[in-house]
Amino acid sequence: MMRLYHRDHAGRPIRVAWVLEELGEPYEVVMMTREESKGEEHRARHPLGRVPVLEDEQGFVFESAAICLHLADLHPDAGLAPAPGTHERALVYQWTIFAPAELEPPLIESAVHAHSDPERSAAARRRFDEAAQAVSGALDGSDYLVGGRFTVADVLVASTLAFTERIGFADELPANLRDYLARLMQRPARRRALERVTSG
Repeated sequence: MMRLYHRDHAGRPIRVAWVLEELGEPYEVVMMTREESKGEEHRARHPLGRVPVLEDEQGFVFESAAICLHLADLHPDAGLAPAPGTHERALVYQWTIFAPAELEPPLIESAVHAHSDPERSAAARRRFDEAAQAVSGALDGSDYLVGGRFTVADVLVASTLAFTERIGFADELPANLRDYLARLMQRPARRRALERVTSG
């Protein structure tokens, strides 16, 4: 059975749990304290002591986007990623990487500096808004980002956009992103994943 290493209040492991739930793949959630995650045992799994880390019989994989793409590859019949070598597969790579590279950093920066450095926070928010508009344009009337069907790209993008709810400006997203986020947050697999990583 696969093991998903997680830590209290960490947001990224839910992405991996969500994909595992979509696949119906059994897995164990291993909860750690912050101190445990910084210890030698976990640093053997992730050199920076971070989460998520996925363990299977072949070893460890870290970085949520990489883990989710790997899981989709293990179960091609589930359709969470189009066939390798296709343009749609390239778009799944594109949006799966766009989420942690372009959406997440300015979103976190804006939240972290909201009170201590409002000017920096506002500049980061403008970068996030620009990236969010790119996602809004890519949806262009579709329910999903790639090929009109749910893929790993939607897991990464929606789970990143969900952070706007925690910091209080989800209502300021473009209308189609609000609808997209609300719809994906209600997927049964996502709800099961949230329960698993919350309860451990």
